[in-house]
Amino acid sequence: MKIAIIGTGNLGSSIAKGIINHKLFTSLYLSDKNTAAVKDFVNEDYVTVTSDNIEAVKASDILIFALQPRHIEKVLESVSSHITNDHVVMSVAAGFEISKIESIIGSDKNIIRVMPNTAISIRKSMTCLAANDKGNGKIELAQKIFNQLGTTLIIPEELIQAATVICASGIAFWMRLVRATTQGAIQLGFEAEQAHQLATQTCYGAASLLIESGRHPEQEIDRVTTPSGCTIEGLNAMEHQGLSSALIQGIVASFEKINQIKKS
Repeated sequence: MKIAIIGTGNLGSSIAKGIINHKLFTSLYLSDKNTAAVKDFVNEDYVTVTSDNIEAVKASDILIFALQPRHIEKVLESVSSHITNDHVVMSVAAGFEISKIESIIGSDKNIIRVMPNTAISIRKSMTCLAANDKGNGKIELAQKIFNQLGTTLIIPEELIQAATVICASGIAFWMRLVRATTQGAIQLGFEAEQAHQLATQTCYGAASLLIESGRHPEQEIDRVTTPSGCTIEGLNAMEHQGLSSALIQGIVASFEKINQIKKS
């Protein structure tokens, strides 16, 4: 596969790392006006670092636009005449709808919105996909790429905004919970490094239990809590302070913000 990633910020670089680590390409172009940001990729085999978006488009079959919403329109316009019906165009820009992409490059193009998260760099991303009518014929290709970098889910485009909050912003939400657990462990007497290890491995174990068992979180909670025990005491104290409510409110606030971006 001849792949170009246009825009190599945090997410673009994470996608590049995942693709390189899993050798999912025959050639990979990384295009960014600031090539210094991707200097770590310069010596990778079959990887070309460039600031010329048109060069990257013309040399590739799969185009991944990993750009912020405020930048993608201008970039798409600058390369639109070089995008053919054979290209597969993927966009990770939050709030930038397929209809907007079609208005720039044409509805006869293969267009897929992709919403991964930064765990893609270690092949653990939860990536959601939505395509236009033409792009539906290439959605299995997108799955082939991103299933090697984590897990994919095909959803209607109207849910992409919500998926952005749950999966992409969600990484930050979970990081904050891990951080809080680490701080709690330090307060209980552990050294910072030990506290971090305890928190991260326990978080990983909890997620793995749910994924591998297929059980509901409350079922796993019931296996840990005992009558008048310390676990239920802690859970109830957290709920009295609004843990679940605060997390849900945060998710909704992020969703409202991303919808503001969409309208702008």
